[in-house]
Amino acid sequence: MARVEIRIPDLAPPVSHYTDAVRAGDFLFISGMASLDKNGNVMAREDVVQQTRNTMEAIGKVLKKVGATFESVVKVTVYLKDINDRSRINPVREEYFGDARPASVLVEVSQLFVPGLLLEIDAVAYVPVPATTQT
Repeated sequence: MARVEIRIPDLAPPVSHYTDAVRAGDFLFISGMASLDKNGNVMAREDVVQQTRNTMEAIGKVLKKVGATFESVVKVTVYLKDINDRSRINPVREEYFGDARPASVLVEVSQLFVPGLLLEIDAVAYVPVPATTQT
């Protein structure tokens, strides 16, 4: 099983010792994504709905890099500063996942890694490696 670290140049640089995603065999593990521009500045500081869209767009960039889509996502973990925002972000999740329903965990947190962030999402996707490229 090959292990490949993935870095997306359009995304904010990691703030510590990690990469945007790691592909391990048929699975893609996407690090926590948030509403940050490529310089690490918070976008849509007061708008949890737009932060969710920005975060899903970041996840989409990682998925695209490996030829996957949101239908490939099997699990997400959502970290929200205010659990009452759940009903506001769910329609955005539906926009991106469509009929696909990943396993999901939702956690309220007191703080995220950059002040001004209202949520962070990590994901796991199942992206089978074509038989001809397996080692």
